[in-house]
Amino acid sequence: MEDKPNKVRNFADLHPHLLKVTQMAAISSARAAGHGDKHLADQAAVTSMREQLAAISWITAVVKIGEGERDEAPMLFIGEKIGSGSLQIDIAVDPLENTNATSKLGPNALCVLAAAPSGGLIAASDGYMNKLIVGPKVAGKISIRNTVEKNIAIIAKALRREVDDLTITILDRKPRNEDLIDRVIKTGARAQVIPDGDLFPGVLSCISGASTHALMGIGASPEGVISAAAVKLLGGEMQAVFWPKDDDDKIRLTKMGIDLNKVYFHNDLALGNELIFCVTAVTQLGSATKSILDGVSFFGGAAITNSLVITAGVMQKINTIHILDPKEFVRSKSEYRLF
Repeated sequence: MEDKPNKVRNFADLHPHLLKVTQMAAISSARAAGHGDKHLADQAAVTSMREQLAAISWITAVVKIGEGERDEAPMLFIGEKIGSGSLQIDIAVDPLENTNATSKLGPNALCVLAAAPSGGLIAASDGYMNKLIVGPKVAGKISIRNTVEKNIAIIAKALRREVDDLTITILDRKPRNEDLIDRVIKTGARAQVIPDGDLFPGVLSCISGASTHALMGIGASPEGVISAAAVKLLGGEMQAVFWPKDDDDKIRLTKMGIDLNKVYFHNDLALGNELIFCVTAVTQLGSATKSILDGVSFFGGAAITNSLVITAGVMQKINTIHILDPKEFVRSKSEYRLF
């Protein structure tokens, strides 16, 4: 997308440009996928995102929370400034969520970011938080301080469902989520225990018909802040408590102004009144029972991406064909296609 430097730009103009950031990162990751090297795919996504953000000449993007500290992965580091434009924005970014799946061409790998005008996203280190996410019909009724059993009863009542109709998504992490999984199952609810990637399931909890009724448990902080932006835009509710894994984590979070005893709501994590959430699937994204977005597919000189963009009052599912090599596109006699 070509910039016009002389045009006055504002935050509302930004979402198609940020969509291109996640699309190009997904294409780069998909090229590196299936080769058994999660760091190769992650590095491809990071490099692409940094280049695409820098190409938006009228912004300066500040990374408020990103990946890297926790798993020594390539990263867009916290505090990094990209670009030198007049519009200052905050971003929370996961260049490649679910790197393990990407390395094996497994499902639910994605490239995602959230953005807000400067000051609109919290800054925190790359650690963990205990999360509870529900949709609009349950918002305002639950508390992360409740017992698991009480929250599940509240969710069932708010949704007018039996407990055994509910699906609660939880990361498969032992020992930190082991007790939670057991207790959810004992209530009669179904536990969708996922190996990696709790960001998109949290967002799906706020979308009717996605067959995910809540996200619970301890997962990564960057994914939590990004989720908070989408949850806020969709009218759901997120509550979170930062969960330091050791004393160094406690010190790092405290220095950044994080209150370890506080319950943070989505409005605390995503403070801005204007927000943009963009996600592009690298491999197929779905819930326990539904396919939501197809992953990147390639054909002669081109690629197809499937994305979800959420802004105030609007959620768009976007299928895009990218001509990556015009000469190869013609030589291969490729055609535009829907799938």
